[in-house]
Amino acid sequence: MRAEELKTIVVIGAGIMGQQIAMNTAIKGRASGYQVILCDSFPAAVEKAQTWADKYLAGRVAKGRLTQEQVDDVKANLTITGDVDGSAAKGDLVIEAIIEKLDVKRELFERISRLCRPDTVLATNSSNIVSSKLADVTEHPERLMNIHYFNPALVMELVELVRGPHTGDEAVELARTFAINTGKSPIVLNKEIAGFVANRILIPMINEAAFIKMEGVSDIAGIDTAMKLGANHPMGPLELGDFIGLDICLAIMDVLYKETGDSKYRACPLIRKMVRGGNLGCKTG
Repeated sequence: MRAEELKTIVVIGAGIMGQQIAMNTAIKGRASGYQVILCDSFPAAVEKAQTWADKYLAGRVAKGRLTQEQVDDVKANLTITGDVDGSAAKGDLVIEAIIEKLDVKRELFERISRLCRPDTVLATNSSNIVSSKLADVTEHPERLMNIHYFNPALVMELVELVRGPHTGDEAVELARTFAINTGKSPIVLNKEIAGFVANRILIPMINEAAFIKMEGVSDIAGIDTAMKLGANHPMGPLELGDFIGLDICLAIMDVLYKETGDSKYRACPLIRKMVRGGNLGCKTG
């Protein structure tokens, strides 16, 4: 498949990340003629995603960021549906953004890879489950890879394209072109490592900040101010952890610790306690 033949983009999973990946593609990919399908097997998720999309686009018009004509164009290019299998069968590029559970992802990729064309590029947005853990259940694994967006996907420019040992050059190049065409700056990882690049650096910083708080060295405001003013970071590590979601941070820490055995990745007990109590950051208020 040539890059100009990549037209139908399917995003599976209508949660926060899926919504934003689909919306970013529909807005920024208009010049490339991308048709976007956002799908989810849960009717409530589909309804919520449609409500969010309508509200978000209305807000763009109200703020002067998009014209009504542009919004009408975006709406014409964006479909939100509960038909996952039918949507996957239409895709030139399918991006999975469902729950971070390996068994659930494996079942999905095994099913949809039988429905997709042999040249369809299949990708997982996962930040800690590499595509090689899905390759054995996926037909045509040479078309399989990670395309990792950062939250919020509508704002964050970086996309990590992670090549597994099974991933072919053509799939990587198609994904790179797609990312550029949708306003992103992709980097290519030529091997799979736990945490990829950004999280491999960021997550230990968030973890260490939690240890400093737990040990009573400084309060939250002081820790975040230290990194904002001392390292010129736009937000402090504890604020960033709340923004990412402490459950996501913890999952990445556990993967890093399990796969490397390095104690520097051992999760702070305070983070584990907060996750156990349902205090995950911004998404839980």
